[in-house]
Amino acid sequence: MIKTKQDFINKIHLIISVLIVVPVSFVYGFNPDWQFDIHLNTIDEHNFFKAIMGLYIGFSIVWVLGVFKTNYLKLALITNLIFMLGLGSGRVLSLILDGTPTFGYIFGTFAELFLGFYGLWVLLNHHTTTNT
Repeated sequence: MIKTKQDFINKIHLIISVLIVVPVSFVYGFNPDWQFDIHLNTIDEHNFFKAIMGLYIGFSIVWVLGVFKTNYLKLALITNLIFMLGLGSGRVLSLILDGTPTFGYIFGTFAELFLGFYGLWVLLNHHTTTNT
């Protein structure tokens, strides 16, 4: 897991991502109106949000593997930065085109962009010095 300062730098954002993404996935999958202004009315809408839940959990598994297994770290870093920057970019586009969402989504936008750019920074500056 985390044994050195370098491990901490390389992996902390993966741990933070898992700690946020897994609970959010269950909210999306089972009760999205609990924290968000989302009201599902059809089976297709419920199906869509369960699929998003599965996608979030699947990526989280890759990130956990990266924390515990060195040979998965680069894959975890790349998937995390794509996941976070993809979500953050989509949210920025929505802010521009659709307007201001609830606080949870605004916070999520900044958190996703931060985690994504942090992952990019780790990949470009630190990961290459210890593991490839």
